[in-house]
Amino acid sequence: MDWNVETLTLLSIPLISAIVGWGTNYLAVKMMFYPIEFVGIKPIFGWQGLIPAKRRQMAEIEVELVLGKLLSVEELAERIEPAALTQAIERRLHQVVRRVINDVMQESAPQLWASLPVQGKNLVYKRIENDLPHVVRKMVEDFQHNVSEILDIKELVVEQLVNNPELINEIFLTAGAREFPFIIKSGFYFGFLFGLPTMLLWHFYQVWWILPLGGLLVGYLTNWIAIKIIFEPKNPIRIGPFIIQGMFLKRQREVSIVYADIIERKLITPQNITHIILHGSGSAQLLELIELHVNDAIERYIAVAQPYFALGVGSDNFYKMKALAVRLIFDNSEKYLHYAYDYANGALRVGEDLSQRMQALSSSEFEGVLRPAYQQDEWKLIVVGAMLGMMAGFAQLYLVFI
Repeated sequence: MDWNVETLTLLSIPLISAIVGWGTNYLAVKMMFYPIEFVGIKPIFGWQGLIPAKRRQMAEIEVELVLGKLLSVEELAERIEPAALTQAIERRLHQVVRRVINDVMQESAPQLWASLPVQGKNLVYKRIENDLPHVVRKMVEDFQHNVSEILDIKELVVEQLVNNPELINEIFLTAGAREFPFIIKSGFYFGFLFGLPTMLLWHFYQVWWILPLGGLLVGYLTNWIAIKIIFEPKNPIRIGPFIIQGMFLKRQREVSIVYADIIERKLITPQNITHIILHGSGSAQLLELIELHVNDAIERYIAVAQPYFALGVGSDNFYKMKALAVRLIFDNSEKYLHYAYDYANGALRVGEDLSQRMQALSSSEFEGVLRPAYQQDEWKLIVVGAMLGMMAGFAQLYLVFI
């Protein structure tokens, strides 16, 4: 072999190692998040991104380590001002209530309601509409006192992330916006460094297994070292003028801001809160609360005319009427609560509080924002990197040196 060709061939070892390091780290990051759905033949032959595949466990971890500790549903509920909420939904609520009154009366006392002149019906509407602020205030106060039974923050987060795997990917990719690109880029530099001893060893001992072994070590170590650098050391260590700390932990303030922003905009939103309280495990308690206040309001509305009303409606229909009114108010909740979303966004201040409280976490607690979600599967990424590196070593042996 010509000396120049031999020299170039030897020098290609660290260069190829650098490419292998970059490639294995690139694949490792992509395999964490993609594909979102399983591709292949279940359960063994194929792949699904680690985080989408375990999104339920990931969501539960996020709640346990971060959101569940930092966001109190009781505190959030206390920020809702009944008067402001009533003002936000008032117009639409009046429309819904008028329709409910018509439906209830037509179902329970059609002849009585039909015989009532327009002026009489308008008086009924006016009486109820004037009382709505009082009813809403009492209902909001009761909701605030019983919010932990009606709204489960864990249920909200888990349901949203399980049903939207793209969202859990976005949360982690946003929080690790610098760390994941670093993992990819560092593979090139570490791969080159690890390729140098492989080059020297091959120069003196040209045994066939050296290059595959070198590729395996490059694939393994580049992934392992990159992950270590991101999360360790947990606490700052001063070495002369330098402060050493895990990359992700060092960016605690920045990560807290972007993480809290996406949680506020896409996860713990008024829309999602409304959905979970109306359709989640606490919906029965909410229905009981509405039933209590609607029944109380109906009793007050007809107190003066109750003997006449009872004759026109009948006692059985009277109870059915109240049950129907409760059900219609509950079923139409989303129609009028929709108008409270803008108000609720400003009142709840989820992002502002979450960001401040995340910045106050210790380094060990803050690590829980990102790492625990995939820590149990890190070994898979490292092993895959090692296997790909070994395959690249065999390819290098075959294509360049044989």
